[in-house]
Amino acid sequence: MSYQVLARKWRPRKFAEMVGQEHVLRALVNALDNDRLHHAYLFTGTRGVGKTTVARIFAKSLNCESGVSAEPCGSCSTCTEIDEGRFVDLIEVDAASRTKVEDTRELLDNVQYAPTRGRYKVYLVDEVHMLSAHSFNALLKTLEEPPPHVKFLLATTDPQKLPATVLSRCLQFSLKRLPAPLIEDHLQRLLKAEAVDHEQPALRLLARAADGSMRDALSLLDQAIAFGGGTVGEADMRTMLGSIERGRVIALLKALAAADAAGLLHLVDELAQQAPDYQDLLAELLSGLQQIAVAQTVVEAVDENLDEREAILTLAAQMSAEDVQLYYQIGLLGRRDLPLAPDPRAGLEMLLLRMLAFRPLQQAPASLAPPAGAAPDPAAGPRRSAAAPSPVNTAASPRAPSPAHGDEWRSLVEDMRLKGMLRELAMNCAIGQREESRWTMVLDPACRQLLNQERLQRLQAALCERLQKTVQLVIEVAGQACNTPALQQRAELQMRQAAAVDTIESDPNVKAIQKAFDATLHVDTIRPLDS
Repeated sequence: MSYQVLARKWRPRKFAEMVGQEHVLRALVNALDNDRLHHAYLFTGTRGVGKTTVARIFAKSLNCESGVSAEPCGSCSTCTEIDEGRFVDLIEVDAASRTKVEDTRELLDNVQYAPTRGRYKVYLVDEVHMLSAHSFNALLKTLEEPPPHVKFLLATTDPQKLPATVLSRCLQFSLKRLPAPLIEDHLQRLLKAEAVDHEQPALRLLARAADGSMRDALSLLDQAIAFGGGTVGEADMRTMLGSIERGRVIALLKALAAADAAGLLHLVDELAQQAPDYQDLLAELLSGLQQIAVAQTVVEAVDENLDEREAILTLAAQMSAEDVQLYYQIGLLGRRDLPLAPDPRAGLEMLLLRMLAFRPLQQAPASLAPPAGAAPDPAAGPRRSAAAPSPVNTAASPRAPSPAHGDEWRSLVEDMRLKGMLRELAMNCAIGQREESRWTMVLDPACRQLLNQERLQRLQAALCERLQKTVQLVIEVAGQACNTPALQQRAELQMRQAAAVDTIESDPNVKAIQKAFDATLHVDTIRPLDS
Protein backbone atom coordinates (compact mmCIF):
# COMPACT_ATOMS: atom_id res chain seq x y z
CA MET A 1 0.00 0.00 0.00
CA SER A 2 1.37 3.42 -0.95
CA TYR A 3 2.36 5.91 1.75
CA GLN A 4 -0.26 8.52 2.64
CA VAL A 5 1.09 11.93 3.60
CA LEU A 6 0.34 13.11 7.13
CA ALA A 7 -1.71 16.12 5.98
CA ARG A 8 -4.21 13.74 4.30
CA LYS A 9 -4.01 10.92 6.82
CA TRP A 10 -4.73 13.23 9.77
CA ARG A 11 -7.25 15.54 8.09
CA PRO A 12 -10.13 16.04 10.58
CA ARG A 13 -13.35 14.22 9.76
CA LYS A 14 -15.45 15.78 12.54
CA PHE A 15 -15.68 19.26 14.03
CA ALA A 16 -14.39 17.84 17.32
CA GLU A 17 -11.14 16.81 15.61
CA MET A 18 -10.41 20.34 14.38
CA VAL A 19 -7.47 22.20 15.94
CA GLY A 20 -8.37 25.79 16.83
CA GLN A 21 -11.01 27.88 14.99
CA GLU A 22 -13.47 27.56 17.90
CA HIS A 23 -15.18 30.82 16.93
CA VAL A 24 -16.16 29.34 13.54
CA LEU A 25 -17.04 25.87 14.80
CA ARG A 26 -19.33 27.22 17.51
CA ALA A 27 -21.47 29.09 14.98
CA LEU A 28 -21.67 26.14 12.58
CA VAL A 29 -22.49 23.62 15.31
CA ASN A 30 -25.29 25.81 16.68
CA ALA A 31 -26.70 26.37 13.18
CA LEU A 32 -26.76 22.62 12.46
CA ASP A 33 -28.19 21.59 15.82
CA ASN A 34 -30.90 24.28 15.78
CA ASP A 35 -31.80 23.96 12.09
CA ARG A 36 -30.88 27.58 11.31
CA LEU A 37 -29.12 26.96 8.01
CA HIS A 38 -28.17 29.68 5.56
CA HIS A 39 -27.93 28.98 1.85
CA ALA A 40 -24.39 30.39 1.30
CA TYR A 41 -21.27 30.32 3.49
CA LEU A 42 -17.92 32.00 2.84
CA PHE A 43 -14.79 30.70 4.61
CA THR A 44 -11.76 32.99 4.49
CA GLY A 45 -8.22 32.74 5.84
CA THR A 46 -4.62 32.09 4.89
CA ARG A 47 -3.45 28.78 3.44
CA GLY A 48 -3.61 25.63 5.52
CA VAL A 49 -5.87 26.82 8.36
CA GLY A 50 -8.81 24.49 7.59
CA LYS A 51 -11.18 26.28 5.17
CA THR A 52 -11.81 23.33 2.86
CA THR A 53 -11.76 20.86 5.75
CA VAL A 54 -14.49 22.79 7.61
CA ALA A 55 -16.54 22.97 4.40
CA ARG A 56 -16.31 19.20 3.82
CA ILE A 57 -17.30 18.39 7.41
CA PHE A 58 -20.22 20.81 7.05
CA ALA A 59 -21.29 19.05 3.84
CA LYS A 60 -21.10 15.73 5.66
CA SER A 61 -23.21 17.10 8.53
CA LEU A 62 -25.87 18.21 6.04
CA ASN A 63 -26.08 14.88 4.21
CA CYS A 64 -25.32 12.21 6.84
CA GLU A 65 -27.87 9.39 6.62
CA SER A 66 -28.49 9.62 10.39
CA GLY A 67 -29.83 13.17 9.97
CA VAL A 68 -28.69 16.80 9.92
CA SER A 69 -26.50 17.44 12.98
CA ALA A 70 -23.09 18.70 14.04
CA GLU A 71 -22.06 15.07 14.73
CA PRO A 72 -22.15 13.07 11.47
CA CYS A 73 -21.88 9.34 12.06
CA GLY A 74 -18.78 8.96 9.88
CA SER A 75 -19.69 5.36 9.00
CA CYS A 76 -22.65 5.57 6.61
CA SER A 77 -22.08 5.41 2.86
CA THR A 78 -22.60 9.17 2.49
CA CYS A 79 -19.99 10.05 5.15
CA THR A 80 -17.56 7.51 3.71
CA GLU A 81 -17.95 8.79 0.16
CA ILE A 82 -17.49 12.43 1.22
CA ASP A 83 -14.32 11.49 3.14
CA GLU A 84 -13.04 9.72 0.03
CA GLY A 85 -13.98 12.60 -2.29
CA ARG A 86 -16.48 10.69 -4.43
CA PHE A 87 -19.91 11.78 -3.19
CA VAL A 88 -22.00 12.69 -6.22
CA ASP A 89 -23.91 15.54 -4.54
CA LEU A 90 -20.79 17.32 -3.26
CA ILE A 91 -19.54 19.25 -6.28
CA GLU A 92 -16.06 20.61 -5.62
CA VAL A 93 -14.92 23.32 -8.01
CA ASP A 94 -11.45 24.84 -8.26
CA ALA A 95 -12.21 28.39 -9.32
CA ALA A 96 -8.57 28.97 -10.23
CA SER A 97 -8.94 26.60 -13.18
CA ARG A 98 -12.54 27.45 -14.07
CA THR A 99 -12.56 31.23 -14.30
CA LYS A 100 -14.56 31.67 -17.50
CA VAL A 101 -18.20 32.69 -17.47
CA GLU A 102 -19.05 29.63 -19.62
CA ASP A 103 -17.76 27.36 -16.84
CA THR A 104 -19.95 29.10 -14.27
CA ARG A 105 -23.05 28.92 -16.47
CA GLU A 106 -22.47 25.22 -17.09
CA LEU A 107 -22.20 24.70 -13.34
CA LEU A 108 -25.40 26.62 -12.62
CA ASP A 109 -27.41 24.81 -15.29
CA ASN A 110 -27.58 21.80 -12.95
CA VAL A 111 -28.57 23.73 -9.80
CA GLN A 112 -32.29 23.32 -10.46
CA TYR A 113 -32.12 19.52 -10.40
CA ALA A 114 -32.69 17.67 -7.13
CA PRO A 115 -29.81 15.85 -5.42
CA THR A 116 -29.08 12.36 -6.73
CA ARG A 117 -28.53 10.69 -3.35
CA GLY A 118 -28.11 13.23 -0.61
CA ARG A 119 -30.39 15.59 1.28
CA TYR A 120 -28.66 18.65 -0.20
CA LYS A 121 -26.66 19.37 -3.31
CA VAL A 122 -23.56 21.16 -2.01
CA TYR A 123 -21.35 23.33 -4.22
CA LEU A 124 -17.87 23.79 -2.70
CA VAL A 125 -16.03 26.49 -4.67
CA ASP A 126 -12.38 26.83 -3.64
CA GLU A 127 -10.36 30.02 -4.30
CA VAL A 128 -13.58 31.71 -5.37
CA HIS A 129 -11.82 35.08 -5.73
CA MET A 130 -10.25 33.77 -8.96
CA LEU A 131 -13.58 33.89 -10.83
CA SER A 132 -13.88 36.57 -13.47
CA ALA A 133 -16.21 39.56 -13.12
CA HIS A 134 -18.63 38.02 -15.62
CA SER A 135 -18.61 34.75 -13.68
CA PHE A 136 -19.53 36.58 -10.48
CA ASN A 137 -22.38 38.33 -12.30
CA ALA A 138 -23.67 35.00 -13.55
CA LEU A 139 -23.48 33.57 -10.02
CA LEU A 140 -25.21 36.43 -8.18
CA LYS A 141 -28.88 35.61 -8.77
CA THR A 142 -28.52 31.93 -7.98
CA LEU A 143 -26.34 32.70 -4.95
CA GLU A 144 -29.03 35.00 -3.54
CA GLU A 145 -32.05 32.73 -4.10
CA PRO A 146 -30.93 29.15 -4.74
CA PRO A 147 -33.38 26.22 -4.69
CA PRO A 148 -34.02 24.89 -1.15
CA HIS A 149 -32.00 21.74 -1.85
CA VAL A 150 -28.79 23.68 -2.69
CA LYS A 151 -26.05 25.01 -0.39
CA PHE A 152 -23.07 27.08 -1.52
CA LEU A 153 -19.78 26.78 0.41
CA LEU A 154 -17.19 29.25 -0.85
CA ALA A 155 -13.54 29.38 0.27
CA THR A 156 -10.86 32.00 -0.44
CA THR A 157 -7.51 33.24 0.78
CA ASP A 158 -8.20 36.75 -0.56
CA PRO A 159 -11.71 37.98 0.33
CA GLN A 160 -10.80 41.57 -0.62
CA LYS A 161 -11.05 40.53 -4.28
CA LEU A 162 -14.67 39.42 -3.95
CA PRO A 163 -17.37 41.88 -5.07
CA ALA A 164 -19.41 43.43 -2.28
CA THR A 165 -22.51 41.99 -3.95
CA VAL A 166 -21.18 38.46 -3.34
CA LEU A 167 -20.06 39.17 0.23
CA SER A 168 -23.50 40.54 1.12
CA ARG A 169 -25.17 37.28 0.05
CA CYS A 170 -23.01 35.01 2.27
CA LEU A 171 -22.41 34.30 5.93
CA GLN A 172 -18.71 35.03 6.28
CA PHE A 173 -16.38 33.12 8.64
CA SER A 174 -12.76 34.20 8.98
CA LEU A 175 -10.44 31.37 10.01
CA LYS A 176 -7.40 32.56 11.98
CA ARG A 177 -3.74 31.64 11.71
CA LEU A 178 -2.98 28.96 14.29
CA PRO A 179 -0.66 29.93 17.18
CA ALA A 180 2.66 28.07 17.32
CA PRO A 181 1.98 26.41 20.74
CA LEU A 182 -1.27 24.95 19.40
CA ILE A 183 0.51 23.54 16.35
CA GLU A 184 3.31 22.18 18.56
CA ASP A 185 0.85 20.34 20.82
CA HIS A 186 -0.93 18.82 17.83
CA LEU A 187 2.34 17.64 16.27
CA GLN A 188 3.31 16.02 19.56
CA ARG A 189 0.02 14.09 19.79
CA LEU A 190 0.35 13.03 16.16
CA LEU A 191 3.93 11.75 16.59
CA LYS A 192 2.95 9.77 19.67
CA ALA A 193 0.16 8.14 17.66
CA GLU A 194 2.62 7.43 14.83
CA ALA A 195 5.22 6.09 17.35
CA VAL A 196 7.92 8.43 16.02
CA ASP A 197 10.74 9.43 18.38
CA HIS A 198 11.08 13.21 18.67
CA GLU A 199 12.55 16.07 20.69
CA GLN A 200 10.26 18.84 21.93
CA PRO A 201 12.54 21.73 20.80
CA ALA A 202 12.39 20.29 17.27
CA LEU A 203 8.59 20.51 17.28
CA ARG A 204 8.85 24.09 18.51
CA LEU A 205 11.03 24.91 15.51
CA LEU A 206 8.60 23.22 13.12
CA ALA A 207 5.61 25.02 14.64
CA ARG A 208 7.30 28.41 14.23
CA ALA A 209 8.35 27.58 10.65
CA ALA A 210 4.74 26.65 9.76
CA ASP A 211 3.77 30.31 10.23
CA GLY A 212 0.21 29.63 11.37
CA SER A 213 -0.61 26.89 8.83
CA MET A 214 -1.37 23.38 10.09
CA ARG A 215 -1.04 21.96 6.58
CA ASP A 216 2.43 23.49 6.25
CA ALA A 217 3.32 22.07 9.66
CA LEU A 218 2.31 18.55 8.63
CA SER A 219 4.15 18.84 5.32
CA LEU A 220 7.29 20.00 7.17
CA LEU A 221 6.85 17.13 9.62
CA ASP A 222 6.77 14.64 6.73
CA GLN A 223 10.00 16.17 5.47
CA ALA A 224 11.51 16.15 8.97
CA ILE A 225 10.79 12.45 9.52
CA ALA A 226 12.40 11.63 6.17
CA PHE A 227 15.37 13.93 6.90
CA GLY A 228 15.94 12.36 10.32
CA GLY A 229 15.57 8.78 9.14
CA GLY A 230 12.45 8.14 11.19
CA THR A 231 13.17 10.48 14.10
CA VAL A 232 12.64 14.21 14.64
CA GLY A 233 15.61 15.79 16.44
CA GLU A 234 16.43 19.42 17.17
CA ALA A 235 19.84 19.38 15.47
CA ASP A 236 18.34 17.86 12.31
CA MET A 237 15.55 20.43 12.30
CA ARG A 238 17.95 23.35 12.56
CA THR A 239 19.93 21.92 9.65
CA MET A 240 16.82 21.26 7.57
CA LEU A 241 15.24 24.64 8.26
CA GLY A 242 18.49 26.60 8.24
CA SER A 243 17.74 27.84 11.77
CA ILE A 244 20.35 29.44 14.00
CA GLU A 245 21.10 27.79 17.33
CA ARG A 246 19.27 29.73 20.02
CA GLY A 247 22.46 30.04 22.07
CA ARG A 248 24.00 32.16 19.31
CA VAL A 249 21.04 34.56 19.49
CA ILE A 250 21.46 34.82 23.27
CA ALA A 251 25.16 35.57 22.72
CA LEU A 252 24.21 38.44 20.39
CA LEU A 253 21.81 39.79 23.01
CA LYS A 254 24.50 39.58 25.69
CA ALA A 255 26.90 41.54 23.47
CA LEU A 256 24.18 44.15 22.94
CA ALA A 257 23.57 44.36 26.68
CA ALA A 258 27.31 44.93 27.24
CA ALA A 259 27.49 47.45 24.35
CA ASP A 260 30.31 45.27 22.98
CA ALA A 261 30.64 46.29 19.32
CA ALA A 262 33.72 44.13 18.74
CA GLY A 263 31.94 41.13 20.24
CA LEU A 264 28.91 41.68 17.99
CA LEU A 265 31.02 41.78 14.84
CA HIS A 266 32.92 38.67 15.95
CA LEU A 267 29.66 36.78 16.51
CA VAL A 268 28.30 37.86 13.11
CA ASP A 269 31.55 36.63 11.54
CA GLU A 270 31.09 33.23 13.18
CA LEU A 271 27.45 33.06 12.09
CA ALA A 272 28.36 34.00 8.51
CA GLN A 273 30.31 30.74 8.22
CA GLN A 274 26.99 28.87 8.53
CA ALA A 275 25.45 30.85 5.64
CA PRO A 276 22.34 31.76 7.70
CA ASP A 277 19.12 33.34 6.53
CA TYR A 278 19.69 36.84 7.92
CA GLN A 279 15.98 37.63 7.88
CA ASP A 280 15.30 34.63 10.13
CA LEU A 281 18.28 35.49 12.32
CA LEU A 282 16.94 39.00 12.83
CA ALA A 283 13.48 37.58 13.57
CA GLU A 284 15.02 35.39 16.31
CA LEU A 285 16.82 38.43 17.72
CA LEU A 286 13.56 40.40 17.82
CA SER A 287 11.84 37.47 19.52
CA GLY A 288 14.55 37.51 22.20
CA LEU A 289 14.12 41.26 22.75
CA GLN A 290 10.37 40.80 23.07
CA GLN A 291 10.87 38.11 25.73
CA ILE A 292 13.26 40.41 27.62
CA ALA A 293 10.69 43.22 27.55
CA VAL A 294 8.05 40.85 28.93
CA ALA A 295 10.45 39.74 31.69
CA GLN A 296 11.09 43.35 32.65
CA THR A 297 7.39 44.14 32.88
CA VAL A 298 5.63 40.94 34.02
CA VAL A 299 8.19 38.30 34.91
CA GLU A 300 5.48 35.72 35.60
CA ALA A 301 4.46 35.89 31.93
CA VAL A 302 7.79 34.43 30.77
CA ASP A 303 7.21 30.84 29.70
CA GLU A 304 8.40 28.45 32.42
CA ASN A 305 9.30 25.88 29.74
CA LEU A 306 11.47 28.30 27.75
CA ASP A 307 14.89 26.69 27.36
CA GLU A 308 16.75 29.99 27.74
CA ARG A 309 14.48 31.40 30.48
CA GLU A 310 17.30 32.04 32.95
CA ALA A 311 19.36 33.82 30.30
CA ILE A 312 16.36 35.99 29.40
CA LEU A 313 15.79 36.92 33.06
CA THR A 314 19.47 37.79 33.49
CA LEU A 315 19.44 39.97 30.38
CA ALA A 316 16.24 41.64 31.60
CA ALA A 317 18.11 42.68 34.72
CA GLN A 318 21.15 43.91 32.80
CA MET A 319 19.40 45.94 30.08
CA SER A 320 17.31 49.06 30.58
CA ALA A 321 13.74 49.01 29.35
CA GLU A 322 14.51 51.98 27.11
CA ASP A 323 17.37 50.13 25.42
CA VAL A 324 15.22 47.04 24.81
CA GLN A 325 12.42 49.07 23.24
CA LEU A 326 14.88 51.03 21.09
CA TYR A 327 16.68 47.89 19.90
CA TYR A 328 13.36 46.24 19.04
CA GLN A 329 12.17 49.21 17.01
CA ILE A 330 15.48 49.51 15.15
CA GLY A 331 15.45 45.77 14.46
CA LEU A 332 11.86 45.84 13.23
CA LEU A 333 12.58 48.63 10.77
CA GLY A 334 15.88 47.03 9.82
CA ARG A 335 14.18 43.74 8.96
CA ARG A 336 12.04 45.62 6.46
CA ASP A 337 15.08 47.30 4.93
CA LEU A 338 17.46 44.33 5.03
CA PRO A 339 16.67 43.20 1.45
CA LEU A 340 17.80 46.64 0.26
CA ALA A 341 21.30 46.23 1.73
CA PRO A 342 24.10 45.53 -0.80
CA ASP A 343 25.02 42.49 1.28
CA PRO A 344 22.79 40.81 3.92
CA ARG A 345 25.65 40.32 6.35
CA ALA A 346 26.73 43.96 6.04
CA GLY A 347 23.10 44.99 6.52
CA LEU A 348 22.90 43.01 9.78
CA GLU A 349 26.19 44.44 11.02
CA MET A 350 25.05 48.00 10.31
CA LEU A 351 21.76 47.33 12.08
CA LEU A 352 23.52 46.05 15.24
CA LEU A 353 25.95 48.97 15.22
CA ARG A 354 23.02 51.35 14.76
CA MET A 355 21.47 49.94 17.94
CA LEU A 356 24.61 50.82 19.88
CA ALA A 357 25.06 54.20 18.17
CA PHE A 358 21.57 55.35 19.19
CA ARG A 359 21.70 53.85 22.66
CA PRO A 360 20.60 56.57 25.12
CA LEU A 361 23.08 57.94 27.66
CA GLN A 362 22.84 56.57 31.19
CA GLN A 363 20.72 58.62 33.56
CA ALA A 364 22.01 60.24 36.74
CA PRO A 365 22.21 57.93 39.79
CA ALA A 366 19.06 57.70 41.88
CA SER A 367 18.02 56.24 45.21
CA LEU A 368 14.79 54.81 46.52
CA ALA A 369 13.72 54.32 50.09
CA PRO A 370 10.43 53.31 51.68
CA PRO A 371 9.03 55.90 54.04
CA ALA A 372 10.41 55.72 57.57
CA GLY A 373 8.30 53.46 59.73
CA ALA A 374 6.48 51.91 56.79
CA ALA A 375 4.84 48.61 57.58
CA PRO A 376 6.73 45.63 56.16
CA ASP A 377 3.79 44.59 53.98
CA PRO A 378 4.60 43.52 50.42
CA ALA A 379 1.19 44.66 49.27
CA ALA A 380 1.42 48.05 50.97
CA GLY A 381 1.40 51.01 48.63
CA PRO A 382 4.12 53.72 48.73
CA ARG A 383 3.71 56.46 51.34
CA ARG A 384 5.59 59.73 51.68
CA SER A 385 7.29 61.21 54.71
CA ALA A 386 9.34 64.29 55.55
CA ALA A 387 12.53 62.26 55.18
CA ALA A 388 11.49 61.04 51.73
CA PRO A 389 9.22 63.63 50.05
CA SER A 390 9.71 61.96 46.67
CA PRO A 391 10.02 58.23 45.87
CA VAL A 392 13.02 58.91 43.60
CA ASN A 393 15.85 61.17 44.75
CA THR A 394 19.25 62.02 43.30
CA ALA A 395 22.04 60.50 45.39
CA ALA A 396 25.10 62.72 45.53
CA SER A 397 27.42 60.03 46.85
CA PRO A 398 26.03 56.53 47.48
CA ARG A 399 27.72 54.77 50.36
CA ALA A 400 30.37 52.29 49.31
CA PRO A 401 29.54 48.64 50.15
CA SER A 402 31.50 46.98 52.91
CA PRO A 403 33.44 43.91 51.63
CA ALA A 404 32.76 42.15 54.92
CA HIS A 405 29.02 42.28 54.26
CA GLY A 406 29.17 40.62 50.82
CA ASP A 407 28.82 36.98 51.83
CA GLU A 408 26.29 37.87 54.53
CA TRP A 409 23.94 39.60 52.07
CA ARG A 410 24.25 36.76 49.59
CA SER A 411 23.26 34.32 52.32
CA LEU A 412 20.31 36.51 53.31
CA VAL A 413 19.09 36.64 49.71
CA GLU A 414 19.13 32.84 49.54
CA ASP A 415 17.28 32.58 52.87
CA MET A 416 14.56 35.01 51.75
CA ARG A 417 13.72 32.69 48.79
CA LEU A 418 12.94 35.56 46.45
CA LYS A 419 11.79 34.97 42.89
CA GLY A 420 11.74 36.69 39.53
CA MET A 421 12.69 40.35 39.22
CA LEU A 422 12.64 40.84 43.01
CA ARG A 423 15.44 38.31 43.31
CA GLU A 424 17.33 40.00 40.48
CA LEU A 425 17.08 43.32 42.35
CA ALA A 426 18.40 41.78 45.57
CA MET A 427 21.21 39.88 43.80
CA ASN A 428 22.45 43.10 42.22
CA CYS A 429 22.57 44.98 45.53
CA ALA A 430 25.25 45.12 48.22
CA ILE A 431 25.15 46.33 51.82
CA GLY A 432 26.46 49.89 51.99
CA GLN A 433 25.77 50.88 55.59
CA ARG A 434 23.86 49.03 58.28
CA GLU A 435 22.37 50.53 61.42
CA GLU A 436 20.04 49.10 64.04
CA SER A 437 16.82 50.13 62.30
CA ARG A 438 18.05 51.28 58.87
CA TRP A 439 19.87 49.39 56.11
CA THR A 440 21.34 51.25 53.18
CA MET A 441 22.01 49.15 50.06
CA VAL A 442 23.84 50.14 46.87
CA LEU A 443 22.58 48.91 43.49
CA ASP A 444 24.74 48.08 40.50
CA PRO A 445 24.18 51.00 38.07
CA ALA A 446 23.70 48.60 35.16
CA CYS A 447 20.57 47.31 36.90
CA ARG A 448 18.92 50.61 37.81
CA GLN A 449 15.80 49.69 35.85
CA LEU A 450 14.98 47.02 38.45
CA LEU A 451 14.43 49.65 41.14
CA ASN A 452 10.92 50.87 41.83
CA GLN A 453 8.85 51.61 44.90
CA GLU A 454 6.78 48.42 44.79
CA ARG A 455 9.81 46.09 44.62
CA LEU A 456 11.53 48.07 47.36
CA GLN A 457 8.52 47.60 49.65
CA ARG A 458 8.47 43.87 48.93
CA LEU A 459 12.21 43.50 49.54
CA GLN A 460 11.95 45.43 52.81
CA ALA A 461 9.07 43.18 53.93
CA ALA A 462 11.07 40.04 53.10
CA LEU A 463 14.13 41.36 54.95
CA CYS A 464 12.08 42.28 58.03
CA GLU A 465 10.54 38.82 58.05
CA ARG A 466 13.97 37.18 57.78
CA LEU A 467 15.52 39.35 60.53
CA GLN A 468 12.42 39.10 62.73
CA LYS A 469 12.46 42.85 63.35
CA THR A 470 11.45 46.10 61.66
CA VAL A 471 14.09 47.91 59.63
CA GLN A 472 13.89 50.67 57.05
CA LEU A 473 15.49 49.74 53.73
CA VAL A 474 17.11 52.37 51.51
CA ILE A 475 18.54 51.53 48.07
CA GLU A 476 20.91 53.91 46.30
CA VAL A 477 22.25 53.49 42.77
CA ALA A 478 26.03 53.25 42.87
CA GLY A 479 28.26 55.38 40.71
CA GLN A 480 30.15 52.28 39.51
CA ALA A 481 29.88 48.51 39.65
CA CYS A 482 29.98 47.10 43.20
CA ASN A 483 30.59 43.69 44.74
CA THR A 484 27.07 42.26 44.53
CA PRO A 485 26.08 38.57 44.79
CA ALA A 486 25.33 38.62 41.06
CA LEU A 487 28.83 39.93 40.33
CA GLN A 488 30.29 37.29 42.64
CA GLN A 489 28.38 34.57 40.80
CA ARG A 490 29.64 35.83 37.45
CA ALA A 491 33.21 35.90 38.78
CA GLU A 492 32.87 32.34 40.09
CA LEU A 493 31.47 31.21 36.76
CA GLN A 494 34.39 32.82 34.93
CA MET A 495 36.82 31.06 37.26
CA ARG A 496 35.13 27.71 36.64
CA GLN A 497 35.12 28.42 32.92
CA ALA A 498 38.84 29.28 32.97
CA ALA A 499 39.57 26.12 34.95
CA ALA A 500 37.56 24.02 32.49
CA VAL A 501 39.42 25.52 29.51
CA ASP A 502 42.76 24.96 31.22
CA THR A 503 41.85 21.33 31.97
CA ILE A 504 40.92 20.64 28.35
CA GLU A 505 43.89 22.49 26.87
CA SER A 506 46.36 20.69 29.13
CA ASP A 507 44.85 17.25 28.58
CA PRO A 508 47.50 15.05 26.86
CA ASN A 509 44.86 13.23 24.79
CA VAL A 510 43.51 16.52 23.44
CA LYS A 511 47.02 17.67 22.63
CA ALA A 512 47.72 14.40 20.82
CA ILE A 513 44.56 14.74 18.71
CA GLN A 514 45.41 18.34 17.85
CA LYS A 515 48.88 17.32 16.75
CA ALA A 516 47.80 14.26 14.79
CA PHE A 517 44.97 15.96 12.88
CA ASP A 518 46.21 19.55 12.92
CA ALA A 519 42.99 20.29 14.81
CA THR A 520 41.88 23.56 16.37
CA LEU A 521 40.31 23.65 19.80
CA HIS A 522 37.29 25.98 19.98
CA VAL A 523 37.48 27.12 23.59
CA ASP A 524 34.15 28.96 23.36
CA THR A 525 32.38 25.57 23.22
CA ILE A 526 33.87 24.37 26.51
CA ARG A 527 31.56 24.47 29.52
CA PRO A 528 32.15 23.55 33.19
CA LEU A 529 30.35 20.38 34.25
CA ASP A 530 28.16 22.28 36.74
CA SER A 531 27.16 25.12 34.39
